Amino acid sequence: MDKIKSYRNLIVWQKAIKLVIAIYKLTETFPKSEVYGLTSQTRRAAVSIPSNIAEGSRRGSKKDFRHFVLNAYGSGAELETQIEIAKNLNFGSPTDYSEAESLLDETMRILNRLAQSLQATHDPLQTL
Repeated sequence: MDKIKSYRNLIVWQKAIKLVIAIYKLTETFPKSEVYGLTSQTRRAAVSIPSNIAEGSRRGSKKDFRHFVLNAYGSGAELETQIEIAKNLNFGSPTDYSEAESLLDETMRILNRLAQSLQATHDPLQTL
């Protein structure tokens, strides 16, 4: 596998960084009593997404990269769940969630396609 020049060039990593920023802004609206609970957990899940993409891109094989892409996808599922819990607890207003949910949806779709392409026989990294 040819190495990616930089994970920073990957659109999915760039979207995930924007997602982290949106999540930090969103969780600032959560009750202070949640600072060590849902706020912390939600932020950790968000940060895990671009972190796994970056780590996986530096690995030596498509198989390793795919493993980390799937980890990032799993963190996205955690984040979806935590956002749903926060919404059900009425933390913030519905409009507070729109940017984060939109970025999360887009990031998850790209991660899914990337994981599928990494399983294919061709080398998708040539096209990234």
